[in-house]
Amino acid sequence: MDMMSFFDMVEINPRVKIEKAKEYPFVEMGVVEPGSRYVRADHHRIFKNGGAKFLPGDILFARITPCLENGKIAQYQGTQGQAAFGSTEFFVFRARPKISDSAFIYYLAKSDIIRKPAEKSMSGASGRQRADLKSIVDLQVPCPPLPTQRKIAAILSAYDDLIENNLRRIKILEEMAQNLYREWFVKFRFPGHQNARFVDSPLGRIPEGWEVKTMPNAVILRPPLPVPKNKQIPFVSMGSLANDSMLISEIEYRSKASGARFQNGDTLFARITPCLENGKTGFVQFLQTDDIVACGSTEFIVLRSRTLCPEYVYLMARSDSFRDNAIKSMSGATGRQRVREECFDQFFLAQPTDEILMRFQEYIRPKFKMIQSLNHRNQVLRRTRDLLLPKLISGAVDVSELDISVPEAAA
Repeated sequence: MDMMSFFDMVEINPRVKIEKAKEYPFVEMGVVEPGSRYVRADHHRIFKNGGAKFLPGDILFARITPCLENGKIAQYQGTQGQAAFGSTEFFVFRARPKISDSAFIYYLAKSDIIRKPAEKSMSGASGRQRADLKSIVDLQVPCPPLPTQRKIAAILSAYDDLIENNLRRIKILEEMAQNLYREWFVKFRFPGHQNARFVDSPLGRIPEGWEVKTMPNAVILRPPLPVPKNKQIPFVSMGSLANDSMLISEIEYRSKASGARFQNGDTLFARITPCLENGKTGFVQFLQTDDIVACGSTEFIVLRSRTLCPEYVYLMARSDSFRDNAIKSMSGATGRQRVREECFDQFFLAQPTDEILMRFQEYIRPKFKMIQSLNHRNQVLRRTRDLLLPKLISGAVDVSELDISVPEAAA
């Protein structure tokens, strides 16, 4: 396979025309999900001066620890031709016309060919180390002919397209669950609410038979759990939690118990900034049996149902009122502020009747199980894709003669 310097194959931090004081789509580091190919801007910002600038199709490559090691590399999707900007901690790569293909460059950037030299080049203060761009500029990288690049990208894209489809289904299921929680327990529009009698309470009008409680009376914080010795223990890092869903991925196994302890049905609530503000809240349902105890980051507050149900606790933890109450309580040094757990004493909820809780769980539990099933399918797809990626990029598996359909947009 032909080789070429990375600089000759790719435009690095290409120029993008952006005007000061105008609003553009903005991509934060937090919205880039390891293992997902595409990233989209979730809001707009006024451009002042700084930040990485890019166009749709460009590749965003995290240059700071631990984001690079975690695999925060994505291809930006946006309105065709519309400029965007984002975190200053991105390198931006763009395919060179008639030399390289954008999708191929994305997979090349994800491979060890680019990632490992970038990781080894990191320097700076502990916890804020950054990759040196010089470490990859002159790298000799595989540069197959464009038709072959597109075939390689098409094979790998097939996996990513399935992953993206499953992620869309997960998002829909999660939104359905959140909507159901709000309808039943915030707006009190549960089945039969038309015939329910409402009474005054410290929370306002609530259904008769429901009881106002503080959260610690309905939820156990940090349940005490023994961890078996001399066994490999599942461990969940903060990076394993998604920002906008219950998903927990990239599980490690450790020989020694440390940090938060939890089991299936527990909710992991990030207590530190900016993880809490970014939305890191996970629901544990990946353990093979319900008696297994796992460990995780010391920055998790573990929430377990006392008088509710596991699904209610997770959805409550994702609600705006719950999160706002926690965020307002944060204290500590700038950049390392943490939730003060006594804030939960001031969070009140209306405890539903057992009948309503049972009906809610009947509706909601299958949705949670489906999310876990789709997440498991994605993990299998990612493993298969990641096994193929280095073999295809390096040319160890030759696809040049294969009859592979290439999308017209990439041709």
